[in-house]
Amino acid sequence: MRNMGLNEIREKFLSFFESKEHLRMKSFSLVPENDPSILLINAGMTPLKPYFTGAEVPPAPRVTTCQKCIRTPDIERVGKTSRHGTYFEMLGNFSFGDYFKAEVIPWAWEFCTKVLEMPEDLLHVTVYLDDDEAYDIWHQQVGLPESKISRMGKEDNFWEHGTGPCGPCSEIFFDRGPDKGCGSADCKVGCDCDRFVEFWNLVFTQFNKEEDGTYTPLAKKNIDTGGGLERFACIMQDVDNLFEVDTIRAILDTVCEIAGVAYGQNEKTDIAIRVITDHIRSTTMMISDGILPSNEGRGYVLRRLLRRAARYGRLLGVTRPFLSDLAAIVIRESREAYPELSEKETYIRTVIRKEEDAFSRTVAQGSEILMGYIEEAIAHNRDQISGEDAFRLHDTYGFPLDLTREIAAESGLSIDEMAFAAAMKAQKEAARHARKARVGSAWGGRELPAELLADKDETIFVGYDEPACDATVRYLIQEDEEGGLQLVVEAFADSSVTLITDRTPFYAEGGGQVADTGTITAEGLSGDVLSVSRDASGKCLHQVKIKEGHLKAGQTITMAIDTERRMATARNHTATHLLQKALRTLIGDHVEQAGSLVTPDRFRFDFTHFQPLTARELAEVERFVNLAIMKDYPVTVRLMPVDEARKLGAMALFGEKYGETVRVVTVGDEQHPFSLELCGGTHLNRTSQALQLRVVSETGIAAGVRRIEAVTGLPAYELAISEKAILAQAAATLKTNEANVPARAAALVASLHEAEKKMSQMETAALGGKADALAAKAVMVGELKLVAVRTEAADPEQMRQLADQIRDRLPGSVILLAAEQNGKVALVAMADREAVKAGAHAGQLVKEAARITGGGGGGRPDMAQAGGKDPSKIEPALEAVHALLSQAVSKG
Repeated sequence: MRNMGLNEIREKFLSFFESKEHLRMKSFSLVPENDPSILLINAGMTPLKPYFTGAEVPPAPRVTTCQKCIRTPDIERVGKTSRHGTYFEMLGNFSFGDYFKAEVIPWAWEFCTKVLEMPEDLLHVTVYLDDDEAYDIWHQQVGLPESKISRMGKEDNFWEHGTGPCGPCSEIFFDRGPDKGCGSADCKVGCDCDRFVEFWNLVFTQFNKEEDGTYTPLAKKNIDTGGGLERFACIMQDVDNLFEVDTIRAILDTVCEIAGVAYGQNEKTDIAIRVITDHIRSTTMMISDGILPSNEGRGYVLRRLLRRAARYGRLLGVTRPFLSDLAAIVIRESREAYPELSEKETYIRTVIRKEEDAFSRTVAQGSEILMGYIEEAIAHNRDQISGEDAFRLHDTYGFPLDLTREIAAESGLSIDEMAFAAAMKAQKEAARHARKARVGSAWGGRELPAELLADKDETIFVGYDEPACDATVRYLIQEDEEGGLQLVVEAFADSSVTLITDRTPFYAEGGGQVADTGTITAEGLSGDVLSVSRDASGKCLHQVKIKEGHLKAGQTITMAIDTERRMATARNHTATHLLQKALRTLIGDHVEQAGSLVTPDRFRFDFTHFQPLTARELAEVERFVNLAIMKDYPVTVRLMPVDEARKLGAMALFGEKYGETVRVVTVGDEQHPFSLELCGGTHLNRTSQALQLRVVSETGIAAGVRRIEAVTGLPAYELAISEKAILAQAAATLKTNEANVPARAAALVASLHEAEKKMSQMETAALGGKADALAAKAVMVGELKLVAVRTEAADPEQMRQLADQIRDRLPGSVILLAAEQNGKVALVAMADREAVKAGAHAGQLVKEAARITGGGGGGRPDMAQAGGKDPSKIEPALEAVHALLSQAVSKG
């Protein structure tokens, strides 16, 4: 068995199963398609579920993949062990009703022993307790001795999740030798020690688990295997854990180089190194699949991973942004299998750098907010930061709990961590319920009638060319009395019904474009089509309100779209293509579409960019699009293989999955196009039909994502009229003409600023006068000047400003100000550098004054504040401070 790199193992696996007539498919995106039940792809077979359930037809009966996966339930354990990671790759070969155990078991053995050349005597397998078929294949066909085959129970070797398809499985183990074991004489496969490593699981999906718990044999049996690529690599490279694998070790070594630390010398340091190494792999792959940092969903997962890595970098002493440099190593090590990493390297590294910069600002901002919480706690004589405040810092500002704990401790405070945990649990519950609410589909998550489930025929869409057509009613679906779905034969006037036909001119909502609306008619029948969606099998679901007559299954009807509404929508959709071209030309080719919404009234276009567009940039973009409209470019559509479209340079929606044949929308000459994009939406015939474009707004919606909202056609004209009316009203209010509004407004603002400046100067002068008066009351305590007085300051902030000014006037000074505020005592203490050197400690002074007035608090040697309950004790407290300072100075 020779040493093999991780990339080599991946290629050998995929090539081997290609030789067994499997279709090699690229890894699916980490973003699940049409599956709101999960945030991220977490297993190799997850993207293939529609093929196993029959919801979609697989591209081939045999498939092999290496799937990128993210799992985060054990995120807190990542780094603390060398086993846990959030990112991994899963090798798999799959059969959809084609081959079964007799083929897959010998193939697995062949790959392990012939291709990877694993020693046969070091391989062991397990089978399900009652699976004699798998046992006999391993023993009689493969030739594995009975001593190498273990029968295991349901917990270990039977794959099922509730009701539905399930079956036994067979796992393959590698014996790493007695030196890796627990030392027990009974050490064998199934032991919890590190000797026997399971690296490949062959799942035989052959039953359907019914509601009553019984198992019914499936008519078509499936194969679903999963092998951890990193585990294969550990075995082939004879290393103990995934962090020692070649491609991952390259990242780990770079972390050590940047931080100036050695791996394997200190457990605390090693934890930080492993966290950073793992998280940068996950985040690089997530960003490459179009995920961006945000405060919810998968964007929150990404943000959490990035900020956790940045936090551990700080613990290693790395003060500069460094994660972007690590991403370059991830890309270098993985681009062989995922070439899109190289294509998007600049973008990926920019997103990471921006988020790391934002985290640095978060630490600064969070520290300031936390100091406010600390001051409030001290003022109210509390010894804890509330769990709600700590959670708000964590959840809203991304401020780490351990950092909150550390800073609070400096002021003698703890955190109510039970309340923090309760708030965290409540948030997770809310997120879980939100996910459940999203689960469903066009059918709202309700069970479909069996007849509809069995029908895989899709609705033929003719609406690109035909605004109206005759169609046959295939199904009518209505709610029953309990809110379930049922097929009906007829639907009557004033009722609502979901209509499925054999063909339709109605565009179903998708690709960011809203659905068409329109009418259905027949003799004695009329109805309004209110919305249209498409289910997983490709059926168009028309939501219809019947106005007159009744609708029957099997009936022929005429379906007609609202052509004016379609035209208005097409104006906006074609305009999104022109806008993307403008942004990439004028702003930069890092711009990628990150989502859109196209309606008849307006459109919004989300794009990747890392700062707001200036007014000048926005004006140039708007002008660029309007020039393209005026040039009257033709808009043409072609169908072609996806690879051919990419060779032509067609732009695709960032992170979107496309089939083998795609629709390419070209603006301009096909040989030298102005714009070339993959798109399934409806468009104009010529750009001049858009009439004009006006940008309504440009805003940020997430880190690294901006949004432009714009209008075309009649709404653009109406916007111009509205803006002119607003300008006229502003001119009348300012008593000037429209051309002079900007100058007049600027003059008024300048005048206001001057008045505010004079007011501030007067307030500062008044405060300075108070500081002079109080500084004159200073008394000598040894070599130091002490000002311990009662003041009438309105709030703690004014007290701090006053203390600052007194300290500036008196070198070698200590200041303690006390004031009665809202029936309680506010205390502020300061000591300059010279006084601190002489032994003064503001925190100790204010603590004693607070104790005497019935409160508590403390702080740093140079500045502290506290609160008390009894204003009548202010004078005794001030006198006590004099004595306490005398003792401190004499000791100093």
